[in-house]
Amino acid sequence: MGILDSLASLCGDNIASQEITLADGTPALLLVNPTKVECGVAEQGEEYIIVLHTHEGESKLVIDMMPHSKIRMVQVALSAAACRCELRQQTGSQSSVVSIAVGGGKLDYVVDLNGSYAVSSLRAAFLAGDEESVKVGVRVNHNVSDCNSFSLVKGVAGGKAKGEFEGMVYVAPDAQRTDAVQTSRNIVIGSEARINTKPQLEIYADDVKCSHGATVGQLDSEAVLYMRQRGLSLEQAKRLQIEGFVSDIVLGSQHFGEALAEELNAKLEKI
Repeated sequence: MGILDSLASLCGDNIASQEITLADGTPALLLVNPTKVECGVAEQGEEYIIVLHTHEGESKLVIDMMPHSKIRMVQVALSAAACRCELRQQTGSQSSVVSIAVGGGKLDYVVDLNGSYAVSSLRAAFLAGDEESVKVGVRVNHNVSDCNSFSLVKGVAGGKAKGEFEGMVYVAPDAQRTDAVQTSRNIVIGSEARINTKPQLEIYADDVKCSHGATVGQLDSEAVLYMRQRGLSLEQAKRLQIEGFVSDIVLGSQHFGEALAEELNAKLEKI
């Protein structure tokens, strides 16, 4: 049993929240199948939040971050849940979110940067096979000046699966010196899988640095050939390339990098 299975078993399929302690003594809030949760992080406070979705259903998580607070959050959708997460950040607050979806469903993230010098980081990956459908939406609202945001979403679809990414970076008229990056990178396996992307910028300030981009492509045939020449089978070469493609999303996640990689690799075996 992996660490994520162990955490989920603490609450079974029940809707629950529980304070836990990680292996190094770090306190964390565990949320399993939450329907609607609103919480806050105190000024200069720091929270570690783990969100697990093990069955279908709607979920909404709202987090109010007071000035100079920090959160690290890991969100894992093992089922076709419809998940929405809203972060409302005040001055100098910092959020770091790592999210994976391996069971279909929908993930929506809305970040409101309401205080100067707030920082938001989101790294997400979704994997879809058979006839699964996955939708990921990311909206970051730069409502004030001097804020930074970074969003990277990677997707892999095989079989007859469909993936969709829709992103928006909004920069308000007074949000000068905004620095925002939003990127979507995707791989489709075979001729029937589809991933559609729609990254968008809406900018009303002139002193900003904003970029967005999206790619959808097949596996790198030259890289696959290179690995086959070194003794790997075709399937091994493809698998290794996909593992490398998504691994940078999760391996930097403190405490859960290896566990998240295991979930992604287990899903890859079914695509």
